[in-house]
Amino acid sequence: MRRKLLALFLAMGMVVFGMAGCGQTEGNRNAGDQAQGNGQTVESSQTEENRQSTTQDSGQAASSQENADVQDSGSAENTTSENTGAPVVYMTTDISSNGLMAIYKALGASPEGSIAVKLSTGEPGSNYLRTDLIGELVQSLNASIVECNTAYGGSRSNTAMHYQVAEDHGYTAIATVDIMDENGSMTLPVTGGSNLTENYVGANFANYDYYVVLSHFKGHAMAGFGGAIKNISIGIASSEGKAHIHSGGTGGSMWGGDQDAFLESMAEAGKSVVDYLNGNILYINVMNRLSVDCDCDGNPSEPDMHDIGILASFDPVAVDQACVDLVYGAEDGDSLVKRIESRNGLHTLEHAQDIGLGSREYRLVSIDE
Repeated sequence: MRRKLLALFLAMGMVVFGMAGCGQTEGNRNAGDQAQGNGQTVESSQTEENRQSTTQDSGQAASSQENADVQDSGSAENTTSENTGAPVVYMTTDISSNGLMAIYKALGASPEGSIAVKLSTGEPGSNYLRTDLIGELVQSLNASIVECNTAYGGSRSNTAMHYQVAEDHGYTAIATVDIMDENGSMTLPVTGGSNLTENYVGANFANYDYYVVLSHFKGHAMAGFGGAIKNISIGIASSEGKAHIHSGGTGGSMWGGDQDAFLESMAEAGKSVVDYLNGNILYINVMNRLSVDCDCDGNPSEPDMHDIGILASFDPVAVDQACVDLVYGAEDGDSLVKRIESRNGLHTLEHAQDIGLGSREYRLVSIDE
């Protein structure tokens, strides 16, 4: 019954939702949500087991926050909740060019200098972000679209082929496209990691002053899911860097390494990018065409759940956690939940928080009227 109520709230444009670690078990998926009127943040209730527990496996406190008024959508950069210190995640159910522009404006960002929009150009046949959705935002920022080559076969494993895919998908018609590792890699230091000491990103990464990380949220065959953290780690890594992350920093096989080391390495690589940019970055996740497979798959499974919305934040962990919680709260999200759990995908969020990349606690704010 509570999951039915949740679906009804989402359909009405209301946002009902969770805090750190919410939705990790079947009990959590069935946990009820507490809703307030539009214009206020809403937080999910925890299961009784979690409420009585002092910590979760990730070392997080399981207590819930007090509700607080939503801040104005024109709030300043790096907005956090006044009452809790938790980062704000804005959400709209309007998956359109207008909705994307509105969610970007809600952040109140003011990027300057050379701006990059980092997205996945996607394999042909995948669920990559279409230009009719993203074109207005990209052009309003006078931004370049940036990407790096893949470390597997596919149609984007070398620069010439990759530029052709970008053209075929319409990206060169709306912006300059930069395959950032066409001239090799640059090295970023990793601090506080348990697997990586260095991260190898495209050599052109340093050419940009501000990054708008525009991610299609979806499942992933190895990571469980892909969102903002994957986009700033695997996505910004050169083909050399991708192999380094996949091997968990060992330099061994991309495909046969320790799974948790791979997940942790994504978080660590992402932190090196965030540390380098020193606040000059924001994150937007588009939750449509929610296949269990990534846009790196040219023949992905057909989505079997509904589109949800667009979310944005200055915190990559918070925006990914919010997306995961929405999937767990959806009545038709079982396939994607199974994919996430079968790959231990939540461990990326756990490790990301542990190393200071961001917060799994957040305040979800609907901008829908």
